[in-house]
Amino acid sequence: MTILPSGTVTFLFTDIEGSTRLWDQYPQAMKAALSTHDTLLREAIEANGGYVFKTLGDGFCAAFSSTPDALRAALAGQRALNAYDWEGAGVGEGAIRTRIAVHTGHAEEAGGDYFGPSVNRVARLLAAGHGGQVLISMSARQWLHEPLPPGTSLRDMGQRRLKDLVQPERVFQVITDDLPTEFPPLRSLDARPNNLPLQPTALIGREAELEAVHSLVRSSAARLITFTGPGGVGKTRLALQAAADMLDDYEHGVYFVELSTTSDPNLVISTVAQSLGVRETGGQQLLESLKAYLKEKQILLLLDNFEHVVTAAPLIADLLSVAPRLTVLVTSREVLNLRGEREFPVPPLALPDREHLPLFNEMLGYAAVRLFVASAQAVRASFALTDENAHAVVEICHRLDGLPLAIELAASQIRLLSPQMMLSRMGPGTDLLTRGTRDAPERQQTLRNVIDWSYNLLNDGEQVLLRRLSVFAGGCTVAAAEAICGARTLEIEPGINGRSDNVGYVPRPVHLADVLDGILSLMGKSLLRQVEAEDTDPGFRMLQTIREYAEDRLAESGEAEAVRRKHANYYLALAEQSEPNLQGPEQKVWLDRLEAAHDNFRAALTWSKDTDPETALRVGGALYQFWYVRGYLTEGRRWLEAMIKSDSALPAAMIAKARYGVISLAIDQSDFDHALALLDDNLAFYRESGDKIGIANALNTKGVLASYTGDYEEAKAAFSEGLRLRRELDLKHDIAGSLNNLAHIALLQDDYLPAQSLLEESLSLFRETGNKRSASIALNNLGHVARNLGDYETARSRFKESLAIKEELGDKVGMASSLSGLGEVARKEGNHLEARAFYVKSLELCSLTGDKQMAAACLTGLADIARQEARPSEAARLLGWVEEMLDATGATLNVISRTEYTKVIESTKAQLDAHSWEKAISEGRKLGLEQAIAYATRVNSDHAHV
Repeated sequence: MTILPSGTVTFLFTDIEGSTRLWDQYPQAMKAALSTHDTLLREAIEANGGYVFKTLGDGFCAAFSSTPDALRAALAGQRALNAYDWEGAGVGEGAIRTRIAVHTGHAEEAGGDYFGPSVNRVARLLAAGHGGQVLISMSARQWLHEPLPPGTSLRDMGQRRLKDLVQPERVFQVITDDLPTEFPPLRSLDARPNNLPLQPTALIGREAELEAVHSLVRSSAARLITFTGPGGVGKTRLALQAAADMLDDYEHGVYFVELSTTSDPNLVISTVAQSLGVRETGGQQLLESLKAYLKEKQILLLLDNFEHVVTAAPLIADLLSVAPRLTVLVTSREVLNLRGEREFPVPPLALPDREHLPLFNEMLGYAAVRLFVASAQAVRASFALTDENAHAVVEICHRLDGLPLAIELAASQIRLLSPQMMLSRMGPGTDLLTRGTRDAPERQQTLRNVIDWSYNLLNDGEQVLLRRLSVFAGGCTVAAAEAICGARTLEIEPGINGRSDNVGYVPRPVHLADVLDGILSLMGKSLLRQVEAEDTDPGFRMLQTIREYAEDRLAESGEAEAVRRKHANYYLALAEQSEPNLQGPEQKVWLDRLEAAHDNFRAALTWSKDTDPETALRVGGALYQFWYVRGYLTEGRRWLEAMIKSDSALPAAMIAKARYGVISLAIDQSDFDHALALLDDNLAFYRESGDKIGIANALNTKGVLASYTGDYEEAKAAFSEGLRLRRELDLKHDIAGSLNNLAHIALLQDDYLPAQSLLEESLSLFRETGNKRSASIALNNLGHVARNLGDYETARSRFKESLAIKEELGDKVGMASSLSGLGEVARKEGNHLEARAFYVKSLELCSLTGDKQMAAACLTGLADIARQEARPSEAARLLGWVEEMLDATGATLNVISRTEYTKVIESTKAQLDAHSWEKAISEGRKLGLEQAIAYATRVNSDHAHV
């Protein structure tokens, strides 16, 4: 009888690359070829002390007691396969190409099979490889205690995010002189664009469901799949893994969109757009920008917790109708009821038959039991399934209906209770099976009961903390939790929320030290999860199911209004603290900080707009710059316009500030008439109140509006008057802004030397105040000055310096501008190949942001190149789009001078007869932004040899 390796095991998994294609191509020869493949690999494995415990399709799953033995088996197998005459076998030379992965770790053996994270890990490592390649994990590398076989080395492939969504793995490729060594990039999560979040543990027991989802998408071409089921059944985790597995199928990436933090259907589009990096500019509404972006893309979207915003379902249908290569996965407690939707009910985890319990060593073959054991071991590493506790574990999993979240919560109590003790507390007649909403579905009652049970096991301080933490939308930082949840007392009015039984209620004090300890304790009990965020403080959040429960408990406590008021005040302070920093040297840090807290700002605004309108007005007024830079134009306008239309007797200065935010956002959307009407009201208010800063800001905005509509003299007059006031007030940053704006008008009027002088002073002041973003704008404008003066080296240097700053800040609109400037320099120098490359990169960003003004500059440059290369019809089509954009928005060219644009128009027109000119212009006018960009990219790629 074979004694299987146990404890720390080295796994060797294999798989033939492209076997389905080979069966289609060589249906007769593949049966014999596969038999030969299996014989060669099995001999290599068994000759080196390995045991094949399972075969999956055309692959082997083998276990070794020794990692060096597994490595020798992998190399022997590859050598045998590489040396075999596959062409003589009828399947073509080198057709059978097998990938091999080796990983070492702890695993549970049951019934001749292995279970545990190590098995999942080696399977994901295998999926990252290519035929003929041998990959080993870092843990396997560490178990290679003896020298490697002669002629063998390891190539460090770096940290890679495998498709199991847990922590990245450091991967090594085995290199030998007698085997192929060069392969395409690994098929890891790093290979394609995505924002799929890391998960605390590997997915357990969903192999059949994953295969069904993959088949549904790939074979039936389903484009909208809704994962349904009660809270806690594992919809999100299953959908995340399905999305990760299909990453290679989507050229432009896979994106996760979290919707649990909002109940406002109006925010669905902005949340989707933000996940994709799409923003609205240039007069195009965000929905149209998103449609244009998705139209030509092959993308998979995962929309999580859609039941909160189910009335927004028609918007998803709208996106699918215009984007033929878009696939949408949705998790929801109910279907969306859209045409073409395929429902995928997510079942509970597999359970053993209670009436005919399997043998003890077979119980880990059931996913529910396996999850309980894994979750218990995460809390107490020494826990193991034994003859003594196996029956209790199985019964617990049955009582919890196989719901993953309920099992995880129960197993987390293993540090206090044995499985037998847990089961005794779950017996008939106990609270666990009788609490909950009576009319809720049975499984939802079960989950609520388990959360209720976990809650009742908390001490008083932990209970207080958990329910107070539910006020946070999208999670929080430790500092926020301490400020809001750690108050010794809360101001609670008797009878709040219509209750009369909280008269004289005194909340339990929670000290600051208690908050941190409480957070760590709640994490250990699976009621709170840590979220790592790049460049921001670590955060914590609850699963939505737990948050809903905690919110109910908060309402019952009588603390809800008081906690929400503290929450709103905290985020008001954060918003107002950020304002001056958004213009200083730490602007990126503050923009990222506001981004991380955006859901909490939304929650604060939602509560305060009716309860405390002044707080809402102050929050909105402080956030408009963030909304502007990060592209939340429509959302920001909606919040602010609702506030300034309020009938409440709010301070006029606050209303004027909020109105200023609306004006700024409206200008970026090319809604000039609305902006001008509001601006007149603001300017009148500031003049009447004698607010010189307000007057100067309003004049600056008036100049911006005038420049967009082509009235350069009015723009110059407004900027000049604003500059005079700002100099009088010695506002260095604002002075720099006025100087830059005056220089921009001079640039548009081809008055380059005065523009240069103004810009040099502006740049000096921006650098003095530490505003990198504004400095990059001045640098960009100096690049245009140098270009127009024929100093191409200086121009190139200015544009590159500006581009580097914008890349650091993640300023996509600004990056497009600098890339366009570099394209202009190359075009002026006659380097059409380089110019095209810069223009196309800029247009890719314009496609993302919807910036029509910048797209017009790039398309004009590309049109001039086409004209110079004797392709006037192509040039005219591009110019036709520019003309249509200008007519539709009422704008003038605010990026390139009218003189230069007219020159390109006239010189192109001179190369065509009247009929051809009108035809090409008409065709160009019919193109949308994405179509124009796609056309320009395609035709310039066709002529890249010029």
